[in-house]
Amino acid sequence: MSNPPPLSAASYAARINFVIELAERLHAYGTTAQRLEGAISAVAHRLQLECEPWSNPTGLILTFADPQRGPGESDTTRVIRLPPGETDLYRLAETDRIAEEVLAGRLGLVDAHAQMSALDTPPTRRSRAMQVLAYGLAAVGIAGVLRLPWLDIGVAGLNGLMIGLLVQWSDLHPRFKEALEAVTAMFAAIVTLLVAAYVAPLNQNTVIIASLIVLLPGMALTNAVNELTSQHLVSGTARFAGAVTTVLKLAIGTVIALYLADVIGLHAQVRASRPQPVWVEWGALVLASFAFAVLFRAQWRDYPKVMAAAAGGYLISRYGGQAFGSPAGIFLAALVLTAAGNAFARWWNRPGAILRVPGIIMLVPGSVSLRGLLTLLQQQDIDAGQTAVLAVLNILLALIAGLLFGNLLLPARRNL
Repeated sequence: MSNPPPLSAASYAARINFVIELAERLHAYGTTAQRLEGAISAVAHRLQLECEPWSNPTGLILTFADPQRGPGESDTTRVIRLPPGETDLYRLAETDRIAEEVLAGRLGLVDAHAQMSALDTPPTRRSRAMQVLAYGLAAVGIAGVLRLPWLDIGVAGLNGLMIGLLVQWSDLHPRFKEALEAVTAMFAAIVTLLVAAYVAPLNQNTVIIASLIVLLPGMALTNAVNELTSQHLVSGTARFAGAVTTVLKLAIGTVIALYLADVIGLHAQVRASRPQPVWVEWGALVLASFAFAVLFRAQWRDYPKVMAAAAGGYLISRYGGQAFGSPAGIFLAALVLTAAGNAFARWWNRPGAILRVPGIIMLVPGSVSLRGLLTLLQQQDIDAGQTAVLAVLNILLALIAGLLFGNLLLPARRNL
């Protein structure tokens, strides 16, 4: 196998195209603005390009210049419209590996482009089925972690499976995607209400939230505030608005179902019961961790790491919360997992997101925000809404503090 040509031999246009494709992929795989811009700036510098990147949740602006030519002679600006990214740990890790191979001189730009294009293979039936199953397992896992009765866990799992099918349907029918959250929430609420009315009482709101757990925008809320604290104000504001809109759509779907049940005289039986023994919670935690590894599309060899990070974040926050209070537990979990992700990136030369993202997924405030909004709409009580806002704010503050101090405890050498 012949050695690739040196990067200095690549044309100005070829180097620009490589950086653009890299930026598009990092955006598509859920990279936050500050990490994406840092990674792109570092790669462009190594490719002997001047690049000023600007990222937001729905697009990129990249301005390039050749430092070996006079000002204004080679300026190139690309404005790229993109849909909001979704976490894909396998493709993120592969894209990072390809970029490292290029910068180390072991891979030419043509071969790098070919390897990146190979990542775009459409999902197989097996992978789609695994995603649907993961929605159900995540709902069962969260309901089990909350130690709900078996019927509640079963209803949440059934709802999760049907929501997974609707998500796959929306991928094939883009027009349906805009209403996805409202439709899925309405479906989950209707099924929950029917079971509670004709079978047995349920923990109504908790079952609905467990069913919708994968669609809740807790990670988006956390990333939004993280971007705001790093002075990426436009991206953070846009991401925050998107997360709030998602919560509103989920609440709208749920409230429509509750209204229809009231119109037709469907009276659901509500209870507050969490009777499960401790072993159910532990088993459910393993199940939820596995489900998140599937949903984050991790590579098989990374499943143990992803599952350990997800379970570790939950356990640190729980036992830390019991010892020092809930906000302190969340802060400690975010700090430890951020430092662990930075250590993984530093010493194994792979994206720290493999540990960091699943590590905080069970800490994010998505379920708290939806529960608070539902309570506000059901009770029509401003005090309940204020309590919910304060709860979300406390979680966000603890999370962001943990992320910030985790980066101070062990600074990251790599942006991803």
